[in-house]
Amino acid sequence: MRGSAGTRLAAAAVWALTRVALLCFVTKVITLPGPDVTSDVSVIYHGWSEVLKTGTYPESDVTWQYPPLAALAVLSPALLPFLDYASAFFVLAFVCDALVLGLLLYAGRGGGRSVAGAWVWVAGVPLLGTTAYARYDVMVTAVAVAALLAGVRHPRVMGVLAAVGALLKVWPALVLAGTARGRYTRSAWTAAAVTAAGLLVVCTVAMPGALAFLGFQRDRGTEVESLGALVFHVARQFGWKGRVEYHYGSMEFLGPHVPLVSTLALGLSVLAFGWLLVWRLRARESGASTPADAAFVAVLLFTTTSRVISPQYMLWLVGLAAVCLVFRDSRMVLPAGLVLLATGVTQWEFPLGFTHVVTSDATGVTLMFVRNGLLVAATLIACGRLWRRTVTGATRDGGSADRSGLGRETEPVGS
Repeated sequence: MRGSAGTRLAAAAVWALTRVALLCFVTKVITLPGPDVTSDVSVIYHGWSEVLKTGTYPESDVTWQYPPLAALAVLSPALLPFLDYASAFFVLAFVCDALVLGLLLYAGRGGGRSVAGAWVWVAGVPLLGTTAYARYDVMVTAVAVAALLAGVRHPRVMGVLAAVGALLKVWPALVLAGTARGRYTRSAWTAAAVTAAGLLVVCTVAMPGALAFLGFQRDRGTEVESLGALVFHVARQFGWKGRVEYHYGSMEFLGPHVPLVSTLALGLSVLAFGWLLVWRLRARESGASTPADAAFVAVLLFTTTSRVISPQYMLWLVGLAAVCLVFRDSRMVLPAGLVLLATGVTQWEFPLGFTHVVTSDATGVTLMFVRNGLLVAATLIACGRLWRRTVTGATRDGGSADRSGLGRETEPVGS
């Protein structure tokens, strides 16, 4: 898809229409059917902000499961003191959404680039619905997208932004997975390590409880929307005696064999990242899109194998898929399409059909099999395409491989 001025203008127009609608929904100018998803902002985030203003992290609240810089996102509505907390948060989410679109439109200009990435973002956010603006993940995704796009020419900037993103919500560290070996990787990874260490020291010294989230994350179980939860959704049909309760900030399965499934999920995550390490060591061929493709694959692996797949996690995948499709040589078109489908199904299961999911009735089980099945398919296809592109050098999906890529540093691509 060529990035003509008309196409970019159309993307911006569709973005504006859909985002004004989202703002109307989250601010309740227009009331949607189903449960209210904005209470996380008006109640939980607002409550955390009041604690943070006293000079400490919410270390006694087990639902605080975020790295220390998440405090900045929670406190950010103070930038708009003329609005109430929730309204200010929604406006800032809107601004970050606009920032992502601007970055993708700008990056899509020039040879070898495409505006398709911007269209993925334009479509993906409203497919998730009001949850997109009712969580701070759109802010984190903006940082991750900026890191990947900056990395085309500025590895140190990429590293700094990846570190900031990681201290907002961990996963943006994975944008460094596909950096070219050699001086490029050393610059990006060193900048990330130094930035992360410095920020951690500042946060730890500034306020007590900066690392409390580590223990709370460790104690989480199997959330009802995760891949592992499918075991219990099916088992309930055959008399499994467990239950679903609000636990550590989400609806989780509790009961017989849940710890075993949670442990197996962690093991699957270890295996997935073992594959990623093997890929990193064996990759020898690359193209302009390889860093973005690798980041997308890494976050797909992280998300799909997690004990928790909260609806807002889909924003991460939509953002990274959008960056992949900025590059015309990306092999991630099909996985990106599957992610968009999974995002639409996610809105259907949460919030619209969440009662069905919690009760594991036929509708809920079907929704979870479809959504998680799409994620598994996207992950396997994306992993296979990344491997063929960079390890075996196969080019049947079109395009040609750059034989220097991950093997040694290459010249920056484009502007």
